[in-house]
Amino acid sequence: MELRHQVAVTLAEVAEAAGVGESTVSRVLRSHGSFSDKTRERVMAAVERLGYVPNRIAGTLASAGSRLVAFVIPSLSNIVFPDVLRGASAVLEENRHQAVFAVTDYDPQKEEALVASMLAWRPAAVVLAGCEHTEGTAKMLRASGCRIVELLDLDGEALDIAVGFSNRAAGHASAEFLLTRGYRRIGYVGHDLIRDTRAGKRFKSFCETLGMHDVPLVDREIVAGASSVENGQVGLEQLLARTPALDAVYFSNDDMALGGYFHCLARGIHIPSRLALFGYNGLDIGRVTPQPLSTVRTPRVATGRVAAQLIVENAPSQIVDLGFELIEGATA
Repeated sequence: MELRHQVAVTLAEVAEAAGVGESTVSRVLRSHGSFSDKTRERVMAAVERLGYVPNRIAGTLASAGSRLVAFVIPSLSNIVFPDVLRGASAVLEENRHQAVFAVTDYDPQKEEALVASMLAWRPAAVVLAGCEHTEGTAKMLRASGCRIVELLDLDGEALDIAVGFSNRAAGHASAEFLLTRGYRRIGYVGHDLIRDTRAGKRFKSFCETLGMHDVPLVDREIVAGASSVENGQVGLEQLLARTPALDAVYFSNDDMALGGYFHCLARGIHIPSRLALFGYNGLDIGRVTPQPLSTVRTPRVATGRVAAQLIVENAPSQIVDLGFELIEGATA
């Protein structure tokens, strides 16, 4: 796979595509001055086709010397993304770059709108989570001329630079671990798998791996809304009420798994002899529970740090696989 870093689409290119002068394009984009409806339609069609983003600061940052780095992330309530920002900010500050961020709430349309807003300030780089974006987002990013860094997922087509690990591999490793431990009646508790595409990839790979061993997933509980300790607790309670004979449960992440852990403590369900629990992310709190959580630890801080270093170095397009670590813990 060849990764290419493209130059920004210019006002002149939009003018040429629309068959008008640059001043006319400028008037249309600023909705100021005189122009016909037909001219406006031609200009806006060219803008959309080329993926042009107006420069709101008239070139003050529109250069290779821009030190603004825009992070467009899904959440701040999930510790994963603050950890990424923590790793990146140290490197950016040392190199006199300024980080700004916006939160999408896992909404791809909101991500598209936020990317457009960020690109209008001509950042040196835009950093996003995952490699699934709307067609409009991808078009704008390719046409922006800035560096694009996608984090925490290598299971897809990178636009420029990708740093992280394979979620599919993590799902596979989690299933193999539970199977090796002798568990056969396995269930799943998770959150929105459509919006959180990375969790969806782990779950799909997990189920495929079980199927390869002729051990189909027994049952699942998908809780509406974002992942949280409370949703993990509710999800496991609902799953066990419906399918009480499970011997292991795989959770979409550690937040959910900790909720399941607290449910078991409250109901006197012995872990892991009666029910095994397995999470994902390797959060600090999971290491200090009375029984350390069995999970996959991801290099979140390192992901942010490596991404920031590649940005300040203006490194060539590349894919950096930082891997992950399976933590045996004491809950499985």
